[in-house]
Amino acid sequence: QVQLVESGGGSVQAGGSLRLSCTTSIYISSSYTMGWFRQFPGKGREGVAAIGGGSTRYADFVEGRFTISRDNANTLSLQMNSLKPDDTAIYYCALAAGTVTVGWSTPSPYTIWGQGTQVTVSS
Repeated sequence: QVQLVESGGGSVQAGGSLRLSCTTSIYISSSYTMGWFRQFPGKGREGVAAIGGGSTRYADFVEGRFTISRDNANTLSLQMNSLKPDDTAIYYCALAAGTVTVGWSTPSPYTIWGQGTQVTVSS
């Protein structure tokens, strides 16, 4: 069973930056889509960004502030700049069973999830 472990969350002031990392327990081919999601209290998970199959995708609210990358075959990262208080949430990394094109920002194509890491942005 593949395991995903997030790290890098924390507290930062508005306008600051954080870099989230997701380490996988085995090698993951770049053809598999991996994504970052976030969840607000009492809400479902929403897609932030995804990478895989030669494509990267971002949610509209990212507005050029975040960058998703595969640092190596075992590490997925999310560089978050110009953070806003509205970005405060639990962030999860996720692995899909193949290349995802349609519906990348919804949880359903992703079969393996990390435990999440808290990001708090203060004003």
